[in-house]
Amino acid sequence: MFVNLAVKDLKRSVAFFTKLGFEFDARFTDENATCMIISDDCFVMLLVEDFFRGFTTKPIVDASSSTEVIVALSADSQGDVDQLVEAALASGGNRSKEPMSEGGMYSRSFSDPDGHLWEVVYMDPAAMTG
Repeated sequence: MFVNLAVKDLKRSVAFFTKLGFEFDARFTDENATCMIISDDCFVMLLVEDFFRGFTTKPIVDASSSTEVIVALSADSQGDVDQLVEAALASGGNRSKEPMSEGGMYSRSFSDPDGHLWEVVYMDPAAMTG
């Protein structure tokens, strides 16, 4: 899966997500775009706004004032959720809502420097059996 997000400043976005521990595929990286690796089969393309416009006829949403998508990432533990979100907040991200813990699921959210919403979720496998 490839999620495509418009960004205002590609270098700023790469620096932010690098601080969170993400890596990028150099084969799909230039001055207009980069491919952030989430997992072996999940990627986020960060596209400079002018380049992004070439893929749509609709206006680009200002993610700092409107929500177009919430990207949810799965974590292996509650501690991993906290670690990633704390790194995001320390690196220039903003808290998006209060942590949620309900029925074996724990999540926290942040927005990146462009305002895109990210949710990091841990689901306790023992609580998910039914």
